[in-house]
Amino acid sequence: MVNSSWTRSHITNIWKIPERTKRVYPPCDTSALQMLPLERPTTPPVLISVAQFRPEKAHGLQLEAFALALQKLDPDFPKPKIQFVGSCRNKEDLDRLQKLKDRSTELHIDELVEFHKDISYRDLVQFLGGAIAGLHSMTDEHFGISVVEYMAAGAIPIAHKSAGPMMDIVLDEDGHQTGFLASEKEEFTEAIIKVLRMPESGRQEMAAAARKRAQRFSDQRFHQDFTETVRPILSAREG
Repeated sequence: MVNSSWTRSHITNIWKIPERTKRVYPPCDTSALQMLPLERPTTPPVLISVAQFRPEKAHGLQLEAFALALQKLDPDFPKPKIQFVGSCRNKEDLDRLQKLKDRSTELHIDELVEFHKDISYRDLVQFLGGAIAGLHSMTDEHFGISVVEYMAAGAIPIAHKSAGPMMDIVLDEDGHQTGFLASEKEEFTEAIIKVLRMPESGRQEMAAAARKRAQRFSDQRFHQDFTETVRPILSAREG
């Protein structure tokens, strides 16, 4: 069993048994997030980034893209905020977090940047419920549960254009766009500006499509797919 289309392709290339390589999406319990209202305060508009402060999560790219977006917005446009939410495993992660704080000061945007470390799930839900977009910038993440959480919460995903987010998650739903994909800083900046400039009706329409797509990765879907995958094996043993 593999957790995404990208992983399935990777494993198939190595093991060369495609008929026995089954994709089962990981369970994403988003029931609490699905209850959040799609309508939310936009003064100021808030962006969120949820990820451990690990190097591969590329928080620096997000910070630089946000700073560039601030430069490109009209002077009278309401100044957005960005919230970095995550945990630290060790001293290296803590140092990385401090460097992000220092960089936001160097960029003269520290008043618009918040860092929240090791918060409770209840607080995370509250933050997600106030965000209009969620940032993800890890290259070749096998799946990307945080992206599903953004979508379920009604925050439009701006995710890295690779692996799980590109091949499985941020896809059209019923012909409606569910988010944005980006690779370079300028692409992230462009997506951020697009979300910020969206009319409220357009934002809610995209957020609703994203929320509907997120339901494809529910606990029930996992239970169904997992059961279908192992049933032939168990049946053969019983025989």
